[in-house]
Amino acid sequence: MSLTGNVGRVAVLTENFLPAVLNQRVACLRMNTDKVLKKFIFHVLNSDYFEEKCILASNGIAQKNLSTEWLKKFEIPEFSISKQKKIADNLDKVSHTIDLCSAILEKLDLLVKSRFVEMFGSKDYPILKWNDVFNTTTGKLDSNAMAENGAYPFFTCSKEVLRINTYAFDEEALLLAGNNAAGKYDVKHYCGKFNAYQRTYVLTLKQNWSYVLFKCQLEEKLDYLQQQSLGGLTKYLTLKILGKLEFIVPPLNLQKQFATFVKQVDKAKQKVKETLEKAETLKKKLMQDYFG
Repeated sequence: MSLTGNVGRVAVLTENFLPAVLNQRVACLRMNTDKVLKKFIFHVLNSDYFEEKCILASNGIAQKNLSTEWLKKFEIPEFSISKQKKIADNLDKVSHTIDLCSAILEKLDLLVKSRFVEMFGSKDYPILKWNDVFNTTTGKLDSNAMAENGAYPFFTCSKEVLRINTYAFDEEALLLAGNNAAGKYDVKHYCGKFNAYQRTYVLTLKQNWSYVLFKCQLEEKLDYLQQQSLGGLTKYLTLKILGKLEFIVPPLNLQKQFATFVKQVDKAKQKVKETLEKAETLKKKLMQDYFG
């Protein structure tokens, strides 16, 4: 268990990694197997219950620290071995579903990337700079302009789409987050009435091209943009940074073919996401029921 930084982060040391050496800020927890099951303890230590206790007990400003003395006094919820097994089995099942759904989503993302490379990777298509591809503007509002259950989508630099009761745009566009504490930006695609935060870039295509194709290309550049972004506590993107980006422009019929493929994959992803959300909700409920 990590006692510093991401305090309370837990991993299982299996026989495949023995013998092992830990540094002074990692605690080694050995189980009294007469009283507790290892997989039960693992779930306890990965619960919101334990995480909240860790956050309250940790100290430090730049970097959080957890003391072994506090850890030794931490009280594990007491259940019989048979009850522990039932709890662990239930959480194992729902965790497996979550892991499986996450793995499928990763595979589907890779499928889209592979299809992009297959169709466009080795072809000699025109390459255009940012300003030759996009009309670029930004929203005008502060993020607190949101309204719960508002009539229109409100795009900010959050991954979640908020709501608002007024709209400033009525068009098809890509929405690029322009700032982020860690520089982990996000791209969304929307068509219709919407509004946007003042640091969200609203991008419309200069020709009748596929928004799906250019969204995929822009997403591939997000790691690069994270490296290039400016700022200290909050990272941000400038038009100077964006203006250096380049995009391939294949024939329109191939753009449409790729967009059709991506939309089919997105339908499959949506079904997986729905299953994932249900599993995550169930896991939270079980955690609450078992550990409070």
